[in-house]
Amino acid sequence: MRKSLTSITFLLTSTVSGLTLAADAPPIGIAPYTIDDSPYVFDTAEQHDIEVTLLAKGLPRAFSLAFLPDGDLLVSERGGDLRIIHDATGANPRLDPNPVPGMPALAEPYRNGGLNDLALHPDFDDNHWLYFSYNRAGPKDGDRQTSIPAIMRGRYNNGRLSNVEELFSGEPGGTSGMRIVFGNDGTLYMTTGAPFGPEAQELDNVFGKVLRLNDDGSIPADNPFLGRDDMHPAIYTSGHRDQLGLTVHRASGKVFSAEHGPNGGDEVNLLVPGADYGWPATSYGRNYDGSRISELPVERGTQQPAVVWIPSIGPSGIMFYDGDAFPAWKGNLFVGSVRYGQIDRTGSLERVVLNENFEELRREKLLTQLHQRIRDVKQGPDGNLYVLTDGDEFAVLRIAPK
Repeated sequence: MRKSLTSITFLLTSTVSGLTLAADAPPIGIAPYTIDDSPYVFDTAEQHDIEVTLLAKGLPRAFSLAFLPDGDLLVSERGGDLRIIHDATGANPRLDPNPVPGMPALAEPYRNGGLNDLALHPDFDDNHWLYFSYNRAGPKDGDRQTSIPAIMRGRYNNGRLSNVEELFSGEPGGTSGMRIVFGNDGTLYMTTGAPFGPEAQELDNVFGKVLRLNDDGSIPADNPFLGRDDMHPAIYTSGHRDQLGLTVHRASGKVFSAEHGPNGGDEVNLLVPGADYGWPATSYGRNYDGSRISELPVERGTQQPAVVWIPSIGPSGIMFYDGDAFPAWKGNLFVGSVRYGQIDRTGSLERVVLNENFEELRREKLLTQLHQRIRDVKQGPDGNLYVLTDGDEFAVLRIAPK
């Protein structure tokens, strides 16, 4: 009996000791990093000596950037406010302390609820229409708050919004961030997510899809599923997980989206009308416990991604660079990353070099020294790059040649 008690005591002591060691283990991730007011100079692989300057910070839950023709910069906050940085491309950028008036009250943000993305109408100089996507609170499903993905527009004039109207809304469902962009043909594309259910493969709903609309919210006559009673007419592509990036390659008119895999398997996809991108049946990623999502990452009848990341980078805003400030980067794809390999504060700006068929040649991580979550990236009218971070700083940065 004494020997048994001794063994049990040793086992309990070892277990408690192990729990103590586990409890004392440092948290996974990098310590918070404060961005300085003075410019940073970094070397990069093909465009040497870039200068990174802080324009503003303290924009809570910032999600999207949109440049106005005069060089002012609009910033969306998921709490519902629309903010503006005056003279963002100039020598003295200034964050207006007051939100842009005229934005309607949106739901208190929950996950990606509230205000999301911004887009100027292609004829903004004439009509002043500013579009924005948002998650409107839907009915409660037990303890779960449902969301209704929607698009509004309003006229932006003299520093304020007016004539705000809702153009489109889907049915209640899950909550994911939504991006919007106008194509070369004047139609409006919108991403939705379906990270944890089968909706992405169900064509009677808007979730896990890229949608395509006319600028007034109506359905284009050449949408791939128009006229089918069992399919939502706004669907352009399906089989997407959680899409937080969307852009147009202006020279070709091709549309690309970026989506989060689960644990690995993040993608940038070239969108083909009516195509299925596989989720949740197939994925390059794994479940959060490490097990495989599928034995093969793609199957017959689904589209291969143009770019894939293993491990995850948490892709967010994306864009193709076509300016003159960085000649060595012309035609490159830029992808915001919120973290690398599930480790906090390891975000970056990913630069991907593609050939004329949009096949990957090489890639590079930028801004890793700042340990920020990169939420959006836009090219300014001056040809420089502008980056939005969230997390600790909620900052707007300018990247320019030194």
